Amino acid sequence: MAPQDAILGWDEDSNAEAYNAFTRDHPMYDVTSRDLAHRGHLADASLVVDLCGGTGATARAILDLIPLRARVVSVDNAAAMQRVGRRTLTDARLTWVTSPAERLDDHLHPSSVDAVVCNSAIWKTETAAVFAAVAGILRPGGHFVFNIGGGFAGVRHPDELSARTGPSLKALIRQVAAAAHGYTPPPHDTDRPPKLPLETVTEQLAAAGLTVVGTEVTAQHSTVAEKKAWLSIPIFALPEGDFTHAQRMQILDTAYAMTTPDAPTVTSWLVVVAGRPKAVA
Repeated sequence: MAPQDAILGWDEDSNAEAYNAFTRDHPMYDVTSRDLAHRGHLADASLVVDLCGGTGATARAILDLIPLRARVVSVDNAAAMQRVGRRTLTDARLTWVTSPAERLDDHLHPSSVDAVVCNSAIWKTETAAVFAAVAGILRPGGHFVFNIGGGFAGVRHPDELSARTGPSLKALIRQVAAAAHGYTPPPHDTDRPPKLPLETVTEQLAAAGLTVVGTEVTAQHSTVAEKKAWLSIPIFALPEGDFTHAQRMQILDTAYAMTTPDAPTVTSWLVVVAGRPKAVA
């Protein structure tokens, strides 16, 4: 099974198809994509990059905001994700490039891009290398907009703290797996520092020649039903360990039956807007 930050497995057709269905059936990616795109100052853009673009959920949001003459390049290293995207998103302004995020600057001219947008993925990359690649293609005055999951950034929105009324679906999955299969959850290391806090992001951006323009901790409001759909995607399915996907889905169904499907859930995000400074005359 892939790690819980889902670095592996994206180039498998089953994950690509399930992920794409989720993005079309549930609002999570549409909401976060539109939030980031609106922060990218795209009204006068000529060229925008959708970084780690997957099947195109964020590209759709960008295409809605850019001028008709503008172009979008969606970059992702998983060919399976892009195969699905090419089939389902056919706007002529969109080009697909299969490449690691760290090699972004191999495919675009220096200082040619007005904005780079990256939704729900930056922590899965070698961020220092990605930031340097973005700085190489971004024009002076251009914007780089991305978000980081709250657990990876070490932030929690107040709404997340107030929404919790009982065990999470993830906790119930582990309870069911323990009772039915003798499953032992991995130790929860509360002392482990966050993987990508704002301090680290700011330092790496500065080293690449980019400046933080603004940050915000946001709350993504959802339901337990949407969380179940998310955990049905093979790459995100729980519990960890030696289980088949069918076993995980059976455990998920049992745990879900113990919840209230429309109960609210909240996910925290750190949103970062960076920029390449304009040259001083």
